[in-house]
Amino acid sequence: MHPAVRRQTIADLLRRTAQRLPAKLAVQCGATRWSYAEFDALVTRLAAGLAGRGVAHGDRVAILARNSHGFAAMRFALARLGAVLVPINFMLKADEVAFILRHAGAKLLATDSGLAELARAAAALDTQVTDFVWLPSEDPSEPVAGMASFHDLAACTAPLPDTPLASTDLAQIVYTSGTESSPKGAMLTHDAVLWQYVSCCINAEVAEHDVALHALPLYHCAQLDVFFGPAVYIGSTNFITSKPTPDNLLPMMAAHGITSFFAPPTVWIALLRSPLFDQTDLSKLAKGYYGASIMPVEVLKEIARRLPAVRLWNLYGQTEIAPLATMLGPDDQLRKPGSAGRAVLNVETRVVDDALRDVAVGEVGEIVHRSPHLMLGYFHDDERTAAAFEGEWFHSGDLGTIDAEGYITVVDRKKDMIKTGGENVASREVEEMIYRLPEVSEVAVIGLPDPKWVEAVTAVVVVKAGQELTEAQVIAHCNAHMATFKAPKRVIFTDQLPKNPSGKLLKRQLRQTFV
Repeated sequence: MHPAVRRQTIADLLRRTAQRLPAKLAVQCGATRWSYAEFDALVTRLAAGLAGRGVAHGDRVAILARNSHGFAAMRFALARLGAVLVPINFMLKADEVAFILRHAGAKLLATDSGLAELARAAAALDTQVTDFVWLPSEDPSEPVAGMASFHDLAACTAPLPDTPLASTDLAQIVYTSGTESSPKGAMLTHDAVLWQYVSCCINAEVAEHDVALHALPLYHCAQLDVFFGPAVYIGSTNFITSKPTPDNLLPMMAAHGITSFFAPPTVWIALLRSPLFDQTDLSKLAKGYYGASIMPVEVLKEIARRLPAVRLWNLYGQTEIAPLATMLGPDDQLRKPGSAGRAVLNVETRVVDDALRDVAVGEVGEIVHRSPHLMLGYFHDDERTAAAFEGEWFHSGDLGTIDAEGYITVVDRKKDMIKTGGENVASREVEEMIYRLPEVSEVAVIGLPDPKWVEAVTAVVVVKAGQELTEAQVIAHCNAHMATFKAPKRVIFTDQLPKNPSGKLLKRQLRQTFV
């Protein structure tokens, strides 16, 4: 039997959706609109064009670009060739981008007009990159001189090479943020990503009738593989934007009748605080998703009050598991506030001690997983791969508790626990307490060096516009409601908290700023 007869890859799913729903709107980005039939045909031509530039099965191809239809098409074109996608965070500096290019061994780098200068500067830093592809953006832009044009490649009339593809082939290498050392490249196969798509469609209820808005960066596995990929798999309509700001998102939601939207809590909070919010028709919005961090309970209550028709999901995971691991569904948002929920369809999750024994209910342990979603390992890093899979479970590096119903609550990153005066303090617990103050817009709790406490619990607070709050009020509020050793010893007020493009708070940056 020929391998293609039973094949299931990322390349195949788009073709199958195009055969089921050829005339349905698949992608709209700016003025560009593609039906599923048009999207599929363009991807095949683009893949043939890339093959004509020497891209072959197993080659690593990096994308350094903001969200666009060009990014979306490249993702599927690379899969169709059996090439390996390497998405890169566009907020990195040139030397950080160059590290990923070198480590991955990328030969081709796709970029857009706004990031072309960074792409060229990074590629010049002793990398193997020999070719560039210019990608169109959401807003009209001109091709960059000296780079192959997306439009020219997508007009290729040559036949697509007959490449032997397999579900076990490497689909992508996604580099983690590297909290404790240099970034690690998580190797994910087609079948790992596709098993994860199945979990998303079942547990997150990604559906054919969805009209989804994809606003968080596609270089990040959450937007790319929890939302955009499953939506193409199932046949949703997808609106893509590169600007996750309230002034852009709220009018888009109203204009296009968006029914499904994902963002981290920071973006949901920004939407709620926008003066446009109450003027915007959000009556079609039915599904709201969040991740990257737990939604503060007070914000959950506010969403329930101001968007009563929206059902909410909390999705928890990490790059290495493609990335969905557990889910807290709409019925449990206020019943289990702050929880990451239970393992999704294709994942087995435990909370264990250092000997891999299940911890008792309520005790803190490390969250570990088994799943076909999981990566093969870290690219060119056997030592860290072995450590991650020690004891034949994948070690998430997250600390959590599990309750009698099997619901997991993430307490903190293993390396982010604040050790103050000999006691462990989970920053999440202190943050939740401070969020109860109505004057607080955002807060991050970190540990800073202290001669008495070793690490002093420190709250960095953004106050709502027009409100006032003092350090003494914050500390007194915490002391009144939680153990004294957990209360902040210091409160710092700031205009905004540093975040990466996926909305995750950059606590390392806060520590460096205020140390």
